[in-house]
This record gives sequence, C-alpha cells and structure tokens, in this order.
Amino acid sequence: MKVRIEAGQGAFEAELREGPIAQALLERLPLTATVQRWGEEIYFDVPVTMKNTAPTREVKVGDIAYWPDGPSLCIFFGKTPASKGNEPRPASDVTIIGHTDAPPALLRSIAEDTPITLEHVRPER
Repeated sequence: MKVRIEAGQGAFEAELREGPIAQALLERLPLTATVQRWGEEIYFDVPVTMKNTAPTREVKVGDIAYWPDGPSLCIFFGKTPASKGNEPRPASDVTIIGHTDAPPALLRSIAEDTPITLEHVRPER
C-alpha cells in the first residue's frame, strides 16, 4: 500500500504494511496535518485512535510508526532525545506500519509547523 507524502518543498513515497492501523489510516486519506519535530523524527496527528498492535521501541531510519499517545504518525530519520547511540528511538511504544527510502537530508529539511499531506497512491490498472 503506497502513499505519497508532501511537506515543505519535498515529496516522497512510502510503503505501508498490511495491518489494521495502516488500513484505518488509508481509509482517512487524503489528510493534511502540521509537522512537529523531536530530534530527527517528524510526527503529526492523524485521525486514527487505536492501540498498538505490535508495540516496540526498536525502530530504524526510514521507519514509519503509529504512536497511539498522539495519536500520531512518526517518521524516523536519525537520533531522537531518547536515543542511546546513533539509532532512532521513540518516546514510548509505537507500531511500525511502513517504511520510506526518502533521503534523511530531505526529511531534515522539513521544519516544525510545516503542513504535511498524505495521499493514497492507487495502483494503475
């Protein structure tokens, strides 16, 4: 399940995994929210209220995760204030729902308070 994400001067695609959280998110697209930053993580509110289905604090650069405390979608691209080394680390448990290969430099360029839009990229028939 592919989505297109636009924020600031950049746009990139991400692949969402099959699962109830990603499906609930897809049903609410397109959506526009406001970016917040936490170290090298951007996150933004989403209109999905669910519990974690696979709670973890182990994330990698490029992971897209659902954070029920927001509820928000998080995109990790480097160290966060909770990191112990160079790996990203969420503030609390998240469920990884997808991944992007967007360059970290592009993600770093997205400033706090920037509007961000998600759209479902439907497969061509």
